[in-house]
Parts: sequence; C-alpha cells; structure tokens
Amino acid sequence: MTAPQNPARRATGDRPREQWTGQIGFILSAIGSAVGLGNIWRFPGVAYENGGGAFLIPYLVALLTAGIPILFLDYALGHRFRGAAPTAFRRVGRALGRWTESLGWFQVAIAFVIGLYYTAVIAWALSYFVFSFDLRWGDDPAAFLIGEYLQTGDPGISFEFVPGVLIPLALVWIATIAVLAAGVAKGLQRVNVIFLPLLVIAFAILVVRALFLDGAAAGLDALFTPNWAALADPNVWIAAYSQIFFSLSIAFGIMITYASYRRRRANLTAPGLVVAFANSSFEILAGIGVFATLGFFAFQQGIEVSELEGLTGVGLSFITFPAIVSQMPGGPLFGCLFFGSLALAGFTSLISVLQVVSAAVQEKLAVSRRTAALSVGIISAVLSILLFSTTTGLLALDVTDQWANNIGIVASAVVTTILVIWVLRRGPELRAHLNAVSTFKVGGIWIALVGVLSPIVLGYMLIQRIVTLIVDGYADMPGWYLLLFGWGTIAVILVITVVMTVLPWRESPDRFTPWPEYRAPDRTPTQGERGASS
Repeated sequence: MTAPQNPARRATGDRPREQWTGQIGFILSAIGSAVGLGNIWRFPGVAYENGGGAFLIPYLVALLTAGIPILFLDYALGHRFRGAAPTAFRRVGRALGRWTESLGWFQVAIAFVIGLYYTAVIAWALSYFVFSFDLRWGDDPAAFLIGEYLQTGDPGISFEFVPGVLIPLALVWIATIAVLAAGVAKGLQRVNVIFLPLLVIAFAILVVRALFLDGAAAGLDALFTPNWAALADPNVWIAAYSQIFFSLSIAFGIMITYASYRRRRANLTAPGLVVAFANSSFEILAGIGVFATLGFFAFQQGIEVSELEGLTGVGLSFITFPAIVSQMPGGPLFGCLFFGSLALAGFTSLISVLQVVSAAVQEKLAVSRRTAALSVGIISAVLSILLFSTTTGLLALDVTDQWANNIGIVASAVVTTILVIWVLRRGPELRAHLNAVSTFKVGGIWIALVGVLSPIVLGYMLIQRIVTLIVDGYADMPGWYLLLFGWGTIAVILVITVVMTVLPWRESPDRFTPWPEYRAPDRTPTQGERGASS
C-alpha cells in the first residue's frame, strides 16, 4: 500500500487549473472587468474639467505609456506563473518567498475592501432602476437620496439599518457568491458573455436617445471643445494617468488572476490591446451620452453646462441624472436604461474584484472553488451589510473609496513595477514570455515604460495625494472619522497582508516550474515540453 503523500509537500502547480473556454470568453470577461462604474460616472467629468477635447491627448498618451504596459505586466505575471496574485508573486520572487508573496496579499486585501463598498453602489443602482418606473425621487432628487433613501446621518458608526439598501445589497451578494461558486467558465465567463452585450446595447440606446434631446449639441460642445492651454498644466496629465490607471483594472490582482486561467499557448498582447481600446471606447461613448443629457438639462434651466453641479460620481448618477430623467420625454425608460447599465457595469467589475480574493484563498488553503467562494462571499457580505447598509453607509463608502483607490492601488502599482523590473530583474524574462505566446511583440521600450515612466508618474500621484489628505483632509469630514475609515482602511489592508502571508500553505506553491519558452508552433514539441504543457 502506498503511503499517503504529505500535504505540505504537494504542489499547487500540480493541480489542474480552471481555464476560459477560449479567447473570446477571456476578452469579454476582461472587458467586463475594466468597464465599470468609473467609465460612466468618472470619465466624462474628469475629461470636462481637464481640457475637454484636449484631454484626449494626455489620455491617449497615458493609455499607451502606462495603462497598456502595466496591463501586459499583469498578464505576463499571471500567465507565466499560473496563480492568483500571492502565488504569482511568490513564484516570481523565488528566493525572497514570503517577501514577494506579501505584495500579492496586499493586492488581494485591496480587492477585498473594494468589494465591500462596490456592492453597495450596485445595490443603489438596482433600487434606482425600480424607482425609475414611477420617478419616485420626486422634484428634489438630492433630498430623496440623502434623506429618504439613504437616510444619511452624521459621521460616525451606526447600526441603524436602512431596509431600502439592505435588501438589494443582500440580493447582490447572493448573486455574486453564486457566480463565484460556479467557476471561471460557467460563472465569470457566462455572466460576462450575457451581461456585456446587454450593457453595450442598453447604453447605446441611451446615447442615441440623448443625442436627439434639445440642448444635446451644447453638452457635446462643452465636453469636446478643446482647451489647449490645459495641456501645459501638469495636473491635467496626472488626471489622465489616474483615469487610465483606475479604469483598466490593473495593479490589484484582477488581470494577474484572469491571465492565470489562460491556456499555455494563449495570445496575450493582442487581446490586451482589444481590452484596453474597448474600455476607452466605452468611456468616450459614456462621455457622449452623459454630456448630451447634461446639455438638455442646462437647456431646460436656461443656463450654461458650466453652471451645472454634480458632474461626477454619486452626485452625477443619483442626483443629477434623476433630475434630468424627471424633465425629459420618456423619462422612465431613459432612467431604466441608465441605472440598468450602471448595475450591469458594476456587477461585471465586482465579480472580477472578488475572484481575486476567492482564487487567492482557494490556493493558499487548498480548498475547493465553492468553499472559497462561500467563505469569502459570506464574510464579505456580513461586513458589507454592517458597514454600508446603515445610515452612515454613504459617508463610510466615500472615505474608504478615497483611501483604497488613491493610496492602496497606486502604492501597489509603484511597488510592483519597482520590484519586478529593478529588484527581481524579471523584465527580460516576462518580455520574452509575452513575445513567445503573442502575435503583437513588445520591445525593450516596454521594460522602460513599466520600470521607469510608470513608477515615476504613479509615485508622484501617490505622494501628492498623501500630502493633500494629510494637510487638507477630505470633504470637510472630521479628523477622527478620516483616521478611522481612511487611514484605518490602509491599516486593515496591511493587517490582512501580514496575517495571510504568515499563514502556512496547505500545499506548497514553490515546487513549480514556469512554462518553458517554445519555438514556432509548426514544429513537433519535445517530450519535455509535452509533459510541461499537460
């Protein structure tokens, strides 16, 4: 009788790994992750405030010099080292082991925190989808949102739950857990194959309707009329890099995890270009739809678009747009399309964020996919409901989002680029891997962009934001509240990072050999290569 193998000596690399069914499934899922709430409620306002049509120049430069290069870096790490972020970073670090693994857990912790509050916004969008049928927000959408719907109180910690938020929030969590438990092909891919086309169709109908509203042309003029002087302002360029960075789902584990589910000889760079430009195309489409609608709103009030308030974020989506819907012909249908699109975009991004956490837990604890999905989902759902379905949920969400995104994700990107390119010196290896499996080849300039330009620009963004938050605070919130939900968020992320890093692996990730590089596919692979790819 053969003695059972010591679980501590088994290797996670020996397990069959889930895979996308094909390239189309991967591309649609990656686009679904990238296209989220920020595309609809952030890009139009950022573009308008930073030079209008002229903003497209720094935006495109940022896409080509930082967004796509870091996207390729995430793809290369996930695909070559076949694991979620902690596994991939541990393997790429080799001798450093846990030191590099901790960066992966830092990214997982960021995704975990973002998932807690991102779900709440989707719940709001679902509620407003229902409210659109009878325009329930009435004549004062701001008062309805803050008072009647969210019942927002003063900054603090409240356990006074708001049923109108709690119920849809619970439903979103149930749907999310079900998708994660179904797996990569039957869960994530299937949802994106269905929801992404629905999102595009719904939003395209919305845009076409908006273009025929009175005043739509004035709104488009406000968005696209270039202010060339703005290009001389460094803050405009920083805004462009910031928008690209946050909209592509890079540097916090999503694309590393997604790429790890691709087959060995899967093209990486060409699909990456499709994902990047599809995401940017949707942002421009969102800008057209949003500002055509804002032009109508300004026309109805007899003012200029520049005099409108609430052009980004929660204010745009849940105050300005309801006010517009109340005044336009066919408003209920328009409202359903807008909030339905918001919910679809948010949900396809949410499941990618939580897959980062679920996959990492699955690999570290050597548990089944369903066990990991249920464990992560239930813990996240409980915390999300406790924090964001109460009368202080809006304020907690706003502060947590600022710190998790502007400090957590940016810091992760800076450390990742410096660690991989300069400390570990794995740039040439990853570049060779990308070129071995991809049709679009990357040159030495890719390493320079990832290792030099990106950390400089992102490092400046990080320092600037930290100084601003320390000196000026945020949104007139009391200092103790920012300490608790702002800097406290970073502290929680660091604690999760340390705890999960020191926790022992149930199955060793170190007994692993990256895929050997292969020659052109028209030759017969060697016996060793056939064994490695099986």
